[in-house]
Amino acid sequence: MDVTTVVIGAGHAGLAASHFLRERSIDHVVLERGEVANSWRRERWDSLRLLTPNWQSRLPGHRYEGADPDGYMTMGEVVDFVERFATVTAAPVRTSTTVTSVSYSGDRYDVLTSTGAFRARTVVIASGACNRPVVPAFSDAVPAAIEQFTPFDYRGPEKLPDGGVLVVGASATGVQLAAELQRSGRPVTLSVGEHTRLPRTYRGRDILWWMSTSGVWDQRYDEIDDLTRARRLPSPQLAGTADRSTLDLNTLTALGVQLVGRWAAIRDGKALFSGGLRNVFALADLKQQRLLDTFDALGVSDLPPPERFAPTTVPTASRLQLDLRSGEIRSIVWATGYRPEYDWLDVPVLDAKGRLDHDGGVLASPGLYALGLPVLRRRKSTFIHGIEDDARDVVDHLAAHLAHRP
Repeated sequence: MDVTTVVIGAGHAGLAASHFLRERSIDHVVLERGEVANSWRRERWDSLRLLTPNWQSRLPGHRYEGADPDGYMTMGEVVDFVERFATVTAAPVRTSTTVTSVSYSGDRYDVLTSTGAFRARTVVIASGACNRPVVPAFSDAVPAAIEQFTPFDYRGPEKLPDGGVLVVGASATGVQLAAELQRSGRPVTLSVGEHTRLPRTYRGRDILWWMSTSGVWDQRYDEIDDLTRARRLPSPQLAGTADRSTLDLNTLTALGVQLVGRWAAIRDGKALFSGGLRNVFALADLKQQRLLDTFDALGVSDLPPPERFAPTTVPTASRLQLDLRSGEIRSIVWATGYRPEYDWLDVPVLDAKGRLDHDGGVLASPGLYALGLPVLRRRKSTFIHGIEDDARDVVDHLAAHLAHRP
């Protein structure tokens, strides 16, 4: 089948691209391996809620209109929100269609799928940044008696065996799962590396209101000094709860979670953790305070005065090793990040680490584009509310490309 544009992925990024392609009367098809919003349906744990408040949930011409603007959507609500957008925009989605190969021949892309082949002048890759959990290679050395989970196969505490849990990673996913597991009655140890500390609210407003008001979210990729680092920053320690409470390492310590350093290796059946928690905590605290100082400098009136938060409490005696054969730990949850998956992409546009090498979503291969990746064109790129501006810019570039290559 010949079509001008193939969009790969029917999540919020792919559907936003479809919206702007339709606006420009560019014929296209959206290919989805599962269902619309498939990742939200199949690859999230049961209790997860969006980190962004409902008032911030919006797609082109479509926004949250419920009764709880300061709340945070459940995964089911996110699926409904994205599905409604697909319906309203009449997106030409083909579900249960897995892309198996994309190659470039002459001035066309050959897109092979589980349900047939497409030939397109342009392709937009919107398949997501979190297709596969990242797990360190030494996980193979974990004793067989310990069950291992990633956020893709974790659904809730009841699915884990009784006994101690080692959660690895202290970004948004790690702190949320550590808190949930500790509250379930299981003793939890959290392995902490570099992290981003943020309060849920500051001076009476959601922290993401401040990120938006200050212009931080709108900072463009070509204005950032160290773009590579910005694209790899850990997600902030936030949770979307009804009481809008802060979930940081002090909160976890108060719950009874034991903090240890970054898991560096396994030797003789023992997990070895790095030292230096004090320095790791101090750096995260410093970055948080600098950001809050930036917000205070805005001079926003009619709000409570600036706040100061207690520094992260350093354990009096942090463990440097843990015997995995002792029975103390019965399960491990790897909250060590995600990576995209491009096994099907037969075009030389990946860097040495398997990531798309792009300039604001524009790849070196003519007519090939990306959406939905961290800091793609702005700091807000991976958030639902951040996709509109990115998708508009990318489709503008795509349309110009088509106009110059009839």
